[in-house]
Amino acid sequence: MTEAITEATKTVSNGKTALTDDIRAHFSGDGPITEKAKSFAKARPWTSAAFVGIAALAVLNGLRGVRP
Repeated sequence: MTEAITEATKTVSNGKTALTDDIRAHFSGDGPITEKAKSFAKARPWTSAAFVGIAALAVLNGLRGVRP
């Protein structure tokens, strides 16, 4: 019975939801966050590089406003 409900509620990924589905798949469950991040980076290297680039820009912009 639960298998039929699970099959009925599954959605098919398209171009817009594929990234969300990958993030959900890699970061759900128990385990260290570093292992989850490594598996996501291996599955989607360009996306993880973009995330790192955006984070670096945010840090640089934050440091730019600090005056000693």
